[in-house]
Amino acid sequence: MTNELEIILRPTTLEDLDTLFTFQLDKEGGYLAAFMPQDPTDKAAYIEKYTKLLNDPTVNNQTILLDDKIVGSISKFVMFGDNEITYWIDKQYWGKGIATATLKKFLTIEQNRPIFGRVAFDNFGSQKVLEKCNFIKVGTDKGFANARQMEIEEFIFELK
Repeated sequence: MTNELEIILRPTTLEDLDTLFTFQLDKEGGYLAAFMPQDPTDKAAYIEKYTKLLNDPTVNNQTILLDDKIVGSISKFVMFGDNEITYWIDKQYWGKGIATATLKKFLTIEQNRPIFGRVAFDNFGSQKVLEKCNFIKVGTDKGFANARQMEIEEFIFELK
């Protein structure tokens, strides 16, 4: 298990976007995330989208560092009036407790509540991360998952 003190969160910068873009190219990660851009390989669209988000005061984008290396990102954004959380950990760091430690640390920075996390029905790793951080499953929804090219069920978790 990763000690929380090893994880550093800092506001995401334009310079981080190249590295963060490469993480979303991982097919297994994309499959688990499910709700991806229509073309996750379109770097120009990615950079344009996240450049706007970095300047949006309702979005809290943080880059995750471990030993001074970017290993992922975590963000709070507003969707349909609700605070939502999203995170992405580079695949080579899966299973090391980084997502859980990161989310716990992020929730001390991001104070907006309630906050929701949405996860594909079969993304058991992210479901466990949310549960370890005291999120409670409060519902389900269905949506078209670009990474799977089909409609799938997603679970909705809430932290009050």
